[in-house]
Amino acid sequence: MLTTRFVNGAPNWIDVGTSDIDGATSFYGALFDWRFRSAGPDAGGYGFFQLDGKTAAGGMQTTSAQGPPSWTVYFRTSDAQATAQAAERKHGAVLLAPMDVMGQGTMAVLADQAGVPFGLWQPGQTEGVDVANEPGALCWVELYTPDVAAAAAFYNATLGLETSAAPFPGGTYTCVNPAGAGEEAMFGGIVPLADDPTEAGSGAYWLPYFEVADADTVVAEAEKLGGRVRMPATDVEGVGRVAKLADPYGARFAVIKSVPQEM
Repeated sequence: MLTTRFVNGAPNWIDVGTSDIDGATSFYGALFDWRFRSAGPDAGGYGFFQLDGKTAAGGMQTTSAQGPPSWTVYFRTSDAQATAQAAERKHGAVLLAPMDVMGQGTMAVLADQAGVPFGLWQPGQTEGVDVANEPGALCWVELYTPDVAAAAAFYNATLGLETSAAPFPGGTYTCVNPAGAGEEAMFGGIVPLADDPTEAGSGAYWLPYFEVADADTVVAEAEKLGGRVRMPATDVEGVGRVAKLADPYGARFAVIKSVPQEM
């Protein structure tokens, strides 16, 4: 389960780069009750989406030269430089070299062996997001990739991530957890790109999931605000009610109303 008790290899930050930060603020504010707060005049327009005063995500306006609007998932590391070097050894790439962020931590953006961007966050004063796994917050991530085994090997060598197979309607699901943390610390999965038919012809990518109180209500609101429904709200046995969406600017994400897990 994704929590704010972060360990190396677990997602600890997420942000969206968008062509319209004001529009994105309105969209996600309506869906998740987020409020946008600027990180200050030296932050280049970067800011924080806050849920009841707690930071749930980051965001900033980007240009077409920086790529299409998208969400980036960041993973905790205690040494961003060493992790970046490990990624290069496994045929990944460093898209943005490790850099200090105003004393808050060290960030980097890498690409895996299939070209999928992902981030690193080495904590300084900021450990990560303030809230996770509750309505309006990040609760799960999925990697859609053409080669599940190759991706598992890459993220194991780079971030120490471990995988396990879980029974799933129609087959098995490859779950991911931090090194040595056990399956109870699962925070995501690795999925064949072919299983995402709504994006036929698109490249591999990381998909963030946000917990919601009512998936159908969020889907209806997203449509009303100009978002795109990539997969309508659907019940997944033992998991919850899931929908895949894109915001009005093209950034892909998913929402889930999780079923209560037995303790």
